[in-house]
Amino acid sequence: MTRMLMGLILCVLLAGSPLAWAADVVVYPRHQAQNDPQLNYMLDALRLALSKSGKAYELRQSTSVMVQSRAIAELATNSGAVDVIWVMTTPEREAQLIPIRFPIDRGLIGWRLALVHAQRPGVLSEVKDPAALARFSSGQMHDWPDTDILRANGLTVLVSPTYEGLFKQLASRRIDYFPRSVMEIRNELKAHDSMPVVMDESVMIRYPAAFYFFVSKKRPDLGADINKGLEAALADGSFSRLFKRHIVPLLDGLKLQGRTVIALKNPSLPVATPLARRELWFELDELRDKPR
Repeated sequence: MTRMLMGLILCVLLAGSPLAWAADVVVYPRHQAQNDPQLNYMLDALRLALSKSGKAYELRQSTSVMVQSRAIAELATNSGAVDVIWVMTTPEREAQLIPIRFPIDRGLIGWRLALVHAQRPGVLSEVKDPAALARFSSGQMHDWPDTDILRANGLTVLVSPTYEGLFKQLASRRIDYFPRSVMEIRNELKAHDSMPVVMDESVMIRYPAAFYFFVSKKRPDLGADINKGLEAALADGSFSRLFKRHIVPLLDGLKLQGRTVIALKNPSLPVATPLARRELWFELDELRDKPR
C-alpha cells in the first residue's frame, strides 16, 4: 500500500471521527459585577450540562460588559455577541427567548437577606410582615425582575443603573436595606468589607422564583442540548454534588431557620414554572447534609 493511499484512508477515518469536528463556541456575558458571587457556580453548571449533552462545546466570555437588559437584547436579536445567559425567569423573557426550565439555583434566588448600614444593624428587627417592611426603602437595579416583585407587594424600591451604585446608596443611607440572595450575600459582604455595610440578622424575604439558562430562539439546538445535559446531571447525581459543593457552604452561618420569614407573592412567575417537580427545589432540611 502506497503512502499516498494510506494518507487518504487516514483522512477518511478522521473525517468520520468526533475528533475531526471543532467544538461549537458558546459565548456567555461578561457581568458588570467585579466579583460576581454566582459566576463560578453558573459556569460550572453550564459546563456540566454541555459535557453531558453528547456534543463538543467551548465556553468563552463576551468581550463587552453587559447588564441584564443588554444581554437579553443581544440574545433576542441573535446578534452573536452572546449565546447563553442565566437570569431570573419572567413571562416577558420567556416570550423573547428560549428558557431551559430547570432552576439551576433551585429557587434560592428568591430567598433574600438584607444588607443594612453598619450603624443601623437592627433596623429591621421589629419587622414581622410585608406591611411593616413597606415602611423601609430598599434598593434594586433598574432591570432586575425583583424590582417589580417587591413593588407588587407594596414595598418601597429605589433603583440604580449600576450594581455598585446600590452599595453606595446603602452606605450613604439613601436606602434602608438592600435585599440579596442567600447565595450572594456572604461573598458580597466580603467584596465590600471597606464599606459600612452588614447583614441583617432578623428577617428572610421569600418569593417563588427561578434562575434559568436562556438561549436565542434561533438556537433551539443549543437549548435542547443544555436541557438534555442538565437532566442527565440530575439523574446521575452530578448536579446535586455540584450544588452541594458550591452553594450549600454559602448558607452556613446565615441562621436561616431562626429568621422571621416575610413571604411575598411573585406575580411575574410564569405558569410553566416546574413547581411540582420537588426534586428541583431547595428545602431547608437539606442543610443537615454536608457536602463531601
